[in-house]
Amino acid sequence: MRIAVSAETNAGLDAPVSGHFGGSPYFTLVEVADGQINADQAVANPYFPNHEPGQVPAFIHSQGADVMLTGGMGARAAAFFQHYDIQAVTGASGTVRQAIQAFLQGQLAGAAPCQEHGEHNCGDEHDHGHHAGH
Repeated sequence: MRIAVSAETNAGLDAPVSGHFGGSPYFTLVEVADGQINADQAVANPYFPNHEPGQVPAFIHSQGADVMLTGGMGARAAAFFQHYDIQAVTGASGTVRQAIQAFLQGQLAGAAPCQEHGEHNCGDEHDHGHHAGH
């Protein structure tokens, strides 16, 4: 299983988990087999700091991830992951290693709507109706 984790730095397993998926400067890609971490690789988010909806989920898909762990994400991002058949999981915190362990122990599951994460700016993931003619 390949797990991608949103990360604030490129420190691999020791990087702090990023609070918001789309605004994450890095992702740590972790290979897990039989409940053990076999390898990890930090990759820069090619769309940081500005991204269009769908770009970052497509990038994670291109990296071969089965699971995306993050602090929070918007509903549109979660829908893109569902389209790619990638399990999106929110509520991750601490270091990448701690988030992976919590997921493997069944303590993290499912993607809650980002509105519950009031401290995060989730505007990048939502269509707020800012169109001409309204």
